[in-house]
Amino acid sequence: MEKVYNKLVRDHIPEIIKNDGEVPITRVLNDEEYWEYLLQKDSEELEEVRNAENLDERKKELADKLELIIAMAKFSGFSLEEIIDEANQKRNKNGGFEKRLLLEKTMRK
Repeated sequence: MEKVYNKLVRDHIPEIIKNDGEVPITRVLNDEEYWEYLLQKDSEELEEVRNAENLDERKKELADKLELIIAMAKFSGFSLEEIIDEANQKRNKNGGFEKRLLLEKTMRK
């Protein structure tokens, strides 16, 4: 039986599939395709974070999101440290999300 995925997978997944007795059919993506599939995978992982049924599952899904951020940064020519530095600069300038603020609207004085 054939099952079609057409999605970006981690590097060791084809070997895991082989070890399960199946034959993975893969190809290497070009730069444009890779970026598009990274974006698709990011959306998929966000949905998995949303649907996590407990904190342990949420932690695993957040780890997958982090792995995608690492891949996206590397593809774009940045190290994870550079992304973290940028995040720290933005946090220092604009703050983080610790206060849980929801901006409902603004009004002119």
